[in-house]
Amino acid sequence: MVYLDRWKVILILGVCAWGLLTAAPNLLGPETRAALQRHAPAFIPSQSVNLGLDLRGGSYLLLEVETQAVIEERLQSLVDQVRTELRGARIGYTELGRHDQTVQFKPANPDQAGAARDLIRKIDSTLDVQTTDGWVVLSIPESERLARERAALGQSIEIVRRRIDETGTREPSIQGQGTNRILVQLPGVEDPGHIKKLLGQTAKLTFRLVEDRSQDSHAPTPPGTERLPSAEQDGLFWIVQKRVMVSGDTLVDSQPSFQESEAVVSFRFDSLGGKRFAEATRANVGRPFAIVLDNKVISAPVIREPILGGSGVISGHFTTQSASDLALLLRAGALPAPIKVLEERTVGPGLGADSIRSGAVSSVIGLALAGTFFVVYYGLFGVFAALALIINIVLLFGALSFLQATLTLPGIAGIVLTIGMSFDANVLVFERIREEQSLGRSPIAAIDAGYNRALSAIMDANITTLIAAVFLFMFGSGPVRGFAVTLGLGILTALFSSLMVTRLITVVWLRVKRPKVIPL
Repeated sequence: MVYLDRWKVILILGVCAWGLLTAAPNLLGPETRAALQRHAPAFIPSQSVNLGLDLRGGSYLLLEVETQAVIEERLQSLVDQVRTELRGARIGYTELGRHDQTVQFKPANPDQAGAARDLIRKIDSTLDVQTTDGWVVLSIPESERLARERAALGQSIEIVRRRIDETGTREPSIQGQGTNRILVQLPGVEDPGHIKKLLGQTAKLTFRLVEDRSQDSHAPTPPGTERLPSAEQDGLFWIVQKRVMVSGDTLVDSQPSFQESEAVVSFRFDSLGGKRFAEATRANVGRPFAIVLDNKVISAPVIREPILGGSGVISGHFTTQSASDLALLLRAGALPAPIKVLEERTVGPGLGADSIRSGAVSSVIGLALAGTFFVVYYGLFGVFAALALIINIVLLFGALSFLQATLTLPGIAGIVLTIGMSFDANVLVFERIREEQSLGRSPIAAIDAGYNRALSAIMDANITTLIAAVFLFMFGSGPVRGFAVTLGLGILTALFSSLMVTRLITVVWLRVKRPKVIPL
């Protein structure tokens, strides 16, 4: 017999009410929603569906992480480590340096090649060390190379996300693409120039001691030093030690500030960085030290006294905006490798509005045509199916709002597809009810058998489609994932509306009318 337990009725009505309340903010304007968020209790839904780049308008950036720079930095670090170890072991060498993707040197005494090789292996046991024709050749294994490149991509994605979040951009989409690319979508951002500038800086900050200053860009530098250009004065170069006193990765905070009516950036180290900074400044009172950002000297103040508080100030003829940008970059952290923009596109809000209008019109037309066909073909039961479909769409938008999922143009296509799938389940049920009634069953028995025997076919069809949606979400990107989200949620809400909501309406109709024949 067709029957629904009281708790099932309460559950169905509760889910429908939740969907209606959660989807309702989508009918409100932005100002009304903002007021609702400020003044309404926390349990009252106030979030709407996020619109994707193609619907809201905004900017699209495809970035490439130059992961080869990570490998080159590692090779340069190996050169410095090898030089230190060989000098400590009193092993003479010549022609130490990088060659393609290796580090090579030639022991001055060929008999010491084996000892040099064993010494180098102690630096890093994962290195490949070979001796060929009197040369000792170090190379990074392919497995470590790939691991470093993957780590650089993952770290770059996280730092890009921090930098964009700091600018106040709402609902950005940031995800990896391939082995060295990052896809960034910025809804509502029509001019991404400022963000491109922020993302284009590595923001690697170091503090180093100054040996000298020069205006000759080709003069030789003493061992252990390098020449870096000044960011303040063209043509001025600083000779600084390669050895880093303190690195920017120990910073815990940086903020724009003012000192003597000049824009500056204040910074604060963690306990380890503060200790190193204090020791370095205590041992070098009276000497200048360089504040180096991305291999340019921002400023080179003289250490007047030990800096023991673990904090300091960076000055350098900043504007208010440049000080804010530098503070943001230092807070977000340094990129492990440079990033360049491969592709940039901008979608205007007018085009997005046209897409929304076209999607809404196509959805309404699809709903109207399918509903009309059902009412004509199935009569009263077609009306039941149309009511359930409206509830299905409400539940779908409620779920999208609750999960803060992003609706894209392909997502609208998923909604249109959901309309057809919702009717498909009802077709299976209604045709099964017709068959049962033609066999002479009573209306109650025919409806009960129709729902029970059509269930397996409905579940098979929807579960296979749901599996496809899951794989699209897992392995797709951008618009494909948007389609997968609405398709997957639409399948779940369609199952609920066609199997539960339509059945509840049918049960109520049976109890009220007690028909002798089912009007199908």
